[in-house]
Amino acid sequence: MAAAAVIEMPKKKPLPAGLPREWYESHNRRLKAMRLAISLLDTGTYDPKRATNRKIRTMAVRVGIHRPSNLTCKMVRSFIRDGNGS
Repeated sequence: MAAAAVIEMPKKKPLPAGLPREWYESHNRRLKAMRLAISLLDTGTYDPKRATNRKIRTMAVRVGIHRPSNLTCKMVRSFIRDGNGS
């Protein structure tokens, strides 16, 4: 049985100050969705229809990310669809 791969997150740069809270929330949501989409693509989930909320949330646990909301799961599927050329 193969060991699970550990994914290291890149160094974080400080965010610009003075922007509205909604900007920071959407920025962090996009980053989380992108990390999850990349992880799913690395494990062979190329079809957004196969990326269910359960599968996305299971991947979040495996990667060490907090449980994503329904909106974040939808964004993950959007990233997979847009990046896949479908």
